[in-house]
Amino acid sequence: MSSVVPTGTKVHVDVPYVARGGSQQQLDLFLLQAPGEGVPLVVWIHGGEFRTGSKAQNVPLWLLDEGYAVASVNYRLSGQAVFPAQIEDCKAAVRWLRANARHHGIDAGRIAAWGESAGGHLAAMVGTSCEVNAFDVGGNLGVSSRVAAVIDFFGPTDFLQMDAHRLPAGLVHDSPDSPESRVIGGPIQENMDKVARANPITYVTEHAPPFLIVHGDADPLVPFHQSRLLESALKAAGVPVTFYTVKGGGHGRFTDPEVPRLVRRFLATQFGD
Repeated sequence: MSSVVPTGTKVHVDVPYVARGGSQQQLDLFLLQAPGEGVPLVVWIHGGEFRTGSKAQNVPLWLLDEGYAVASVNYRLSGQAVFPAQIEDCKAAVRWLRANARHHGIDAGRIAAWGESAGGHLAAMVGTSCEVNAFDVGGNLGVSSRVAAVIDFFGPTDFLQMDAHRLPAGLVHDSPDSPESRVIGGPIQENMDKVARANPITYVTEHAPPFLIVHGDADPLVPFHQSRLLESALKAAGVPVTFYTVKGGGHGRFTDPEVPRLVRRFLATQFGD
């Protein structure tokens, strides 16, 4: 899956999606079609353990040739602000994109969120918190932060269960300096209420959008079980969910050819004319 910008792409770089925000509250927008065509949009949310990474990371620009617009979002990292800053930023970005959709030739009713690792967690949060107003802060509050579909690549869900299911040599999550402890602002086992608030499963209802979840069963950083938890919660609520296991897959960098095929089919199903 190529990350090369196709010829003819119109690129808007470092667009602020909140007033007076810094570089961590900016997005890049890529459009291959001319304005006025009403194309669907995929909002990409990067990974990096909530503490590193940027909107330049692993952007799925191959989607442009498939007929989608792509927006890649920066958000405040854990060294700058603790949760819920990250989900507030992602939802603010969605609101900005919806508020400006017509100007850029985007169909405001066909917006998907896709992320990997920490970004997968945030994409899932955007999807399941569609009826939660507490995370909608800042500008463009007159428009919705709801998305029509979510693609979650190996994102964490319940931080408190991660160590119980980690691989023998996997990352330890209960430590006070773990990525999860840092993003909530304290050791996860001592802040269970904050962990629950940061869990996308907390907000699952029948109104959540359809999900595609992809996870490698040999992931040393985010235990495979984390995605199983989300799948079970979505199914119990009657939300359409497709779960794909990458056999022997680690933390991303998948070579399984079924993965891009699944993404194409999922998006076409949700956004097909």
